[in-house]
Parts: sequence; C-alpha cells; structure tokens
Amino acid sequence: MVQETHVSAANLIFPLFIVEGNNQKTEVMSMPGIYRYSIDNLLREIESCLKLGLNSFDLFPNISEELKDKYATESYREESLYLRAIREVKNNFPEAIVVTDVAMDPYSSDGHDGIVKNGEILNDETLDILGKMALAHARCGADIIAPSDMMDGRVGYIRQVLDDNGFINVSIMSYSAKYASAFYGPFRDALNSAPKFGDKKTYQMNPANQREALIEARLDEAEGADFLMVKPALAYLDVIKLIKDNTELPVAAYNVSGEYAMLKAAVQKGWLNEQRSVTEVLTGIRRAGASAILTYHAKEVLENKWLTP
Repeated sequence: MVQETHVSAANLIFPLFIVEGNNQKTEVMSMPGIYRYSIDNLLREIESCLKLGLNSFDLFPNISEELKDKYATESYREESLYLRAIREVKNNFPEAIVVTDVAMDPYSSDGHDGIVKNGEILNDETLDILGKMALAHARCGADIIAPSDMMDGRVGYIRQVLDDNGFINVSIMSYSAKYASAFYGPFRDALNSAPKFGDKKTYQMNPANQREALIEARLDEAEGADFLMVKPALAYLDVIKLIKDNTELPVAAYNVSGEYAMLKAAVQKGWLNEQRSVTEVLTGIRRAGASAILTYHAKEVLENKWLTP
C-alpha cells in the first residue's frame, strides 16, 4: 500500500543477441546466462518470454567480419541476418514489441557508429545510412526504432524518412544521453563490434557532464523522439531524474552489459544475494524516473517471481 516504486513486466525490455546459422545458442563468456541465438532459437526464446508476460525485445546482430564494410551496407540489405530476424519475430509473434538498434558499428569494418574518413567521424554523411537502416527495419515490422549512434540530427532525419514512407506509427526511442562509458565491454564482446581504432568520445558523451544530457534530450524531443533514453543506468541515475523532471516524454534507461556482468560476478563469488541485488538495481532505476528499463535481468526476474506483486 505504501510502497512508492514498483517494477513490473510492462517496464522491462529484454535485449537479445542474434547470430547466423541454425540451432545455435552460445553463451556470452562475459555475461553469464546471456546467449547469442540463431533465428530459430531466438523464436523459441521469445515464445518462452511471452508466456512470462515479457513482451518487449531489443534485437542486436552479431555480423560476420566478411560482411562488414566502411558504409555498413549489410545493415539494410534485404536478406541480412537482422532483417530476417525482425520479419520472423513479427510474423510468428505479432503481439511482441520489437525494438531495433540503428547504428553502424555492428556492420562497420571500422567498428564506429559513423562513416570514418581520415580518422574523423562524418556526422552528416552518416545520416543517410541511418535513414536507410531505420526504413528497412520499419518495412520488416519493427515497432520502435532506437538510434544508438549519437550522431547529431539523426532523430529528425529518421522521423522524416519514416513519415515520408508511411510509417507514421513507428516510434523512435532515442539514445539521447549515451555516455562514453567503460561499462560496454561485454556487449562489444557479444557482437564483436569494438572500434578498430580510437574510441567513441567524439560523439558519445563525457561521463562528467550532466547539463549536456538535458541539451541532447531537448534536441531529440524537438526532432520528434517518442522516448528519451539514458545509457548506462546505474552510474547515471541523476541524469535519468534530470531528464524525467524536464520532459513529458517517457524516459528509458539501459542497464548495460557491464552492470549486469559485475553483479553476476559478485553473485558467483558469493559476495551478493542475487534476488535482493537485482531487484534493488531495477527499483533504483525505476525510482529515478525510467518507465522503460532495458535489462539483461528481464527474463530471470519474471521466471523467479522476484518482482513485488
């Protein structure tokens, strides 16, 4: 009766990794309990999640190196792994909410989120590729497009492309405040998408900055975003609250791979109680103001009935 903050299945989005092949299910070494799935096993995993009441999924592809190039052309090729996965999920489970990642890095031979020329990221030239990618996702049935690249102006560009092609009801969940964080390592292992040189500090945010996040969020809102996301979550609870207090839009937060991995490692060592730690983390993110939480804990908290009714 008096508890102020509740987390339910409706607040959770489950990130899932996809690989080519059949009957593939390989554990991500740095993320115990998290797997890369071929499309057939991806469908089985989603079916089991739906039975638990978990119906929102964010898909991420592990792309073979030979398919990568400087312009991420595999990202919008009609029969690519990712586009086939989106179509199969929506064809088999139309009730599932499919969130798709728009960024070049999984498909780029440079491992960056933008086109690279002479060691620099070409922001404006990258927008055309992001627009093609978003449109390809929408055509395959994506419900929510989530640009994670942090290129300036990409929300407005993608919104215009979607609207011009009749996809006015496809939402945009913008990574508005995505920090150049140390907590992304296990995710890059899962996708083999680490930068081939340098880092992402020229387009992701400085972890020391808070007010800049509000500027980025306001720009994305003005460009047509439907959700504003903060990534990572745990070290940036103040940023989640700041954005929540300054927008009427729903705020999302990504409980990222490094946050998941360090908790799992402590649990395996016997240093933390898993149920209490996981639920405290999710409650803290929710309490800060996130109505949507992307988390690798999504399925286990429902399977084990860890959430407060």
